Amino acid sequence: MRAVVTRVSEASVTVAGEVVGAIGPGLLALVGVGRDDDADRARTMARKVHELRVFPTDDGARSVGDLGLAVLVVSQFTLYADTRKGRRPSWADAAPGELAEPLVDEVVAELRRRGTEVATGRFGARMSVASVNEGPMTLQLEVPARVGPGTTPP
Repeated sequence: MRAVVTRVSEASVTVAGEVVGAIGPGLLALVGVGRDDDADRARTMARKVHELRVFPTDDGARSVGDLGLAVLVVSQFTLYADTRKGRRPSWADAAPGELAEPLVDEVVAELRRRGTEVATGRFGARMSVASVNEGPMTLQLEVPARVGPGTTPP
């Protein structure tokens, strides 16, 4: 599972002219799901986003969880684009919608279980995402496939 996370002063998602999700200060998390992802990885991604210490304070960097800030979660299958050959991205590594949607929903659910206010986009819709980046601070997060005995990394 992959995410691009941006520290924002505000962010919103619009679908067909209607704002479907908006936050003030917090994080915008574009979340992509790979073919081998599962609910455990989704919960781990939520924990990483919740605990990511990217908000400077007088006492050091703090997280959305520490400060009670919001997260806007937007599904983003294009994070799994393979652009190594030619001019057309391949989406072969992205999970199909029927696998990806419940895992993005699990990220949202886990963030909420942790006490985070969460707004979302609309899965599969053509969305316009607006944000005012702070810093700018943009990070790429990844929850890799588990590697155990008899397995190889992806």
